Amino acid sequence: MRGFDDPASSYSSTSVVVGFDPDTSAAAGSASIAAADAGSVEAGGPRSAVVQLGKDESLRSAAKKLASKPGVSYVKPNYLARISADDTWVPNDPGRGSTAGGWQSTQWNFAGQYGINVLPAWRKLRALQRTGGRGAVVAIIDTGVAFEDRGNFRQSPDLAGVKIKGAYDFLSRDRHPEDRNGHGTHVASTVFEQTDNGLAVTGIAYGATLMPIRALNARGLGDEMTVSRAIRYAADRHADVINLSVEFDVQLSASDLPGIISAMRYAKRKGSLVVAAAGNQEANRVAYPARSGNALSVGATTVSGCLADYSDYGSGLDLVAPGGGGDTFDIDTTPGSTDSTNCRVTHPSLPIYQMTFLRSVRSFSLPSIYQGTSMASPHVSGTAALVIASGVIGKNPTPAQLQAHLESTATDVGAPGYDLHYGHGIVNAANAVGATP
Repeated sequence: MRGFDDPASSYSSTSVVVGFDPDTSAAAGSASIAAADAGSVEAGGPRSAVVQLGKDESLRSAAKKLASKPGVSYVKPNYLARISADDTWVPNDPGRGSTAGGWQSTQWNFAGQYGINVLPAWRKLRALQRTGGRGAVVAIIDTGVAFEDRGNFRQSPDLAGVKIKGAYDFLSRDRHPEDRNGHGTHVASTVFEQTDNGLAVTGIAYGATLMPIRALNARGLGDEMTVSRAIRYAADRHADVINLSVEFDVQLSASDLPGIISAMRYAKRKGSLVVAAAGNQEANRVAYPARSGNALSVGATTVSGCLADYSDYGSGLDLVAPGGGGDTFDIDTTPGSTDSTNCRVTHPSLPIYQMTFLRSVRSFSLPSIYQGTSMASPHVSGTAALVIASGVIGKNPTPAQLQAHLESTATDVGAPGYDLHYGHGIVNAANAVGATP
């Protein structure tokens, strides 16, 4: 017997294939296995047959019976073939226009040359009969999320149907972390926005479970202890990934932020991967909380694949991801690197488009003002959710395993290998789930 430990979705649950010894004909072999009384025998190849199992017969019991019969060389699963339509599947979301699939031109950050290559990743997950990030839980600690209709607040149309877990507002101290700013909704939409629903744009890990947590006020401000409590809250409720698109002043050290440092350590110990924005202070060091060794820190790149002019960098930078905005032109580079070939000429400055609101919590659009490492971070969080959903590195990967995998599958840009401006490179969703581009 062989192959019955493969994923059950890859073979028939009602039939098995039996192969015969070289000196056993199909007719003689079929007569032999018919005596096993495991089901009806049908013709296979020149020296094989297919057994359609009886009503109460299991695959393993039938295989055991059949393998014991004279002339049988092997018993194996009857593997399933599938149409290859998913190789051409493109979500129908129109982007900023009205043409189905137009999201690809709007979301350069997902599908462009220096995007995260998400389309092959989605197709791979569809081939595995999974929906985006289904099964992964991602906490968004931010200004809240427009995830429900309540009072004056409205649900973002492209977050309709998203599964919610553990919603909490640390400022209002209730279960309704409504967004008063728009930032948190934009960040959450990068991960969760509904996909292939004919509306607006797409979300990397559509199908994942959202844990919306409000720790920042309407001006986008929050204190150390509130953010720390939010991190612990998410970890205690088994968030697989915690996205922190927040930063403290880059001059602050670990000794200045003991609450944050302790909370990050706690989250990692509880099994949550913390993904944090590197900061937007144009500094040659990463800001906290991203600078913590218990976080995966994310810098920002532009449509040109260059480090964004606002992005912090330096020791402790782990990955980069699209954040939009203008290019940095004055980095010392290795000849032939991405910088020297792409970042010394003029490129258009493009933002990150996701559905959110600007002035009214009741009116949603695709504003063109969003750029920053805040936008880069959820690209990594969403990709981590896809990795979890795919099972490519196991059912329950640890934070360390997830981070190492994302780093090892990133698209290397900048100087070859790890460097202080790009870390391990631009996160690559297709590579991360083992998809073929």
